[in-house]
Amino acid sequence: MNDWITVKELAQIQGITPRAIRKSIAQEKYVTRAVEAQNGTKYEIFVPSLNPTLQNLIDFEKYRKKNDKNAEPKMIKTEIYPPHAKKIALARYDLVKLWVDYKNNSNSKTEAGNDFLLLYNKGKMYPEIFKLLKTVSIGTIYRWAKAVKANDDYTSLIPDYNYSDGEYNVNLTREEELVFINLLLSHNKPNIGKATKLTKYTLKKRGFESPSSERNFRRFAQNYQRKHYDVWIFSREGQKALRDKVEPYITRDASKLEVGDVLIADGHRLAIQVINPYTGKPVRPSIVAYQDWKSTALVGYEIMLEENTQCVASALRNAIINLGRIPKINYQDNGKAFKNKLFNGNLEEGGLNGLFASLGIVPVFANPYNARAKTIERFFREFQDSFERLLPSFVGSSIADKPAYMMRNEKFHKEIHNEFIPTIEQLNQMIMYWMDFHYSQPCPNVKGKTIGEVLNESKGEGVDIATLDDLMLAQEIKNIHRNGIRFLKADYYNENLYGLREKVLIKYSLFDLSAIKVFDLKGKFLCEATREMPVHPMANYLGEVKDVEEVKQKIKQQKKLEKQTIKEVTRYLSGENLRLTEWQNPPELVEIKAETQKLISTAKYVPPDTDSHETFEHKYQRYEWLLRQKDLSEEDKIWIKNYEKTNEYEEIYT
Repeated sequence: MNDWITVKELAQIQGITPRAIRKSIAQEKYVTRAVEAQNGTKYEIFVPSLNPTLQNLIDFEKYRKKNDKNAEPKMIKTEIYPPHAKKIALARYDLVKLWVDYKNNSNSKTEAGNDFLLLYNKGKMYPEIFKLLKTVSIGTIYRWAKAVKANDDYTSLIPDYNYSDGEYNVNLTREEELVFINLLLSHNKPNIGKATKLTKYTLKKRGFESPSSERNFRRFAQNYQRKHYDVWIFSREGQKALRDKVEPYITRDASKLEVGDVLIADGHRLAIQVINPYTGKPVRPSIVAYQDWKSTALVGYEIMLEENTQCVASALRNAIINLGRIPKINYQDNGKAFKNKLFNGNLEEGGLNGLFASLGIVPVFANPYNARAKTIERFFREFQDSFERLLPSFVGSSIADKPAYMMRNEKFHKEIHNEFIPTIEQLNQMIMYWMDFHYSQPCPNVKGKTIGEVLNESKGEGVDIATLDDLMLAQEIKNIHRNGIRFLKADYYNENLYGLREKVLIKYSLFDLSAIKVFDLKGKFLCEATREMPVHPMANYLGEVKDVEEVKQKIKQQKKLEKQTIKEVTRYLSGENLRLTEWQNPPELVEIKAETQKLISTAKYVPPDTDSHETFEHKYQRYEWLLRQKDLSEEDKIWIKNYEKTNEYEEIYT
């Protein structure tokens, strides 16, 4: 058989014009070759590259021409057989030919035919054919031989199935088909078995027969799903499933990007609990993350406890600092998509567009419900499987995903469960440890390198963090108290806050709660307040060296600030702008000034009636020294009692 066919011949077989064939050749729909002819170059088409329908038509047409040379070519309608059916028919044809040849070479044809089948059915002869056809009876091979003798064509040995459009077709009655398809395509997604029973019940109630078996119903449903998968998915699962499962997707070449060109932003509700620093109760937080498209690295994130669009900006700040450069494009959900996940408001109304513009970042918003466009969705799945599920506070992303200890009557798992729930700071530290694992994974966009290697090779030279802080940190208005600013059940203090009792603006990031930035309400920077930690109540007796030093530094700070106040008051009272009236008593002023000067000076105390040459700068030092003495004078005992009534004693020892 010639494997090439001319344009004219193919057009005659298909019943179309040669121009239509040549148009398809120009669109590269066929495998062709150029052949020199008398009238110029002609094209021939490679027959095996055509679909099975056309191949069958060409075979049939050539067979017809061979037997009727004067017949005019015309469009031939023929059955379309699946490849597996053709393979079985060819194997049967080969077996019949081998069986006939074996008999013809023997004196006793009947006995030889039986011997041939006996050896074949044991797998001794022609194992490849036996693997496909299995055992064959003597009656079956006689029937096959009769069909081949009548028409020397392997298609006469095609399995006697009903074929339609190239695949096995199961026929239901018209009434069965209408009711069954109506049930299958319901958005409530009934299973095939229940739909079959309901179809038979419905037809019986309406007075119709339902002769098809349950197996035929199932085969019909499976064939319908294969041939109309788009209708099946859209009807049962909706438009999003149609886009995610059926529609072709666009393959994007990330190798054309550079690290830092595009950051992909999205939010994800964590399946773990953390301690809410505002309430002290367990809560499921969310994470706003930024992923670099080229390296697929998580470059910045922010833990979000409640709806706060500022967390998006804070996460971007962390990403920019880690990258060391300003990204060119920020790719994220549009306002409504983010709203459905994390917020009640719209990001497009939250000032983020202006923030991006001030940094020179182009914001690009993805279409709603289009997870295919954001590679960060895959990152969140990996983050949940490799990080969240390993924490003791994992509670599952849904009811079906709950761990065993949260199920009813699981006493054993509840007893062995670790009740540890991390704070925000601890969670951030855990994520930083996990990032070592994340950066060690192979980069999908750069072969032979890890995510961390791709990221580190292209980091920028750094950015102005002060500018980012001004634009992106979360902020609140707070009051200043004695110990500074009370925030998240902790005191934040800086000496620049001493003496202030006004409202201030604080800027912070939950990523790092060790310090906050303090501004006045006009935006002027005041200081960076650090978090103050409680000291040991009995540092000198039960504490370590570090505890003793912390207490000393605290007291030293108190005395320093106290002197600062006294110095300021003294400067004011002794100023030239102070004008006294005649009826004021000048000696009183002199007495006040003398008292203040006495307070300003640093006195050294020498314990009386002792041989020690120790001196004390502070009263608490004398107090602790006296407590260590065995014998105390009456004066020292009175001094101890009086000291224990002072504010300094209360602040240090109670």
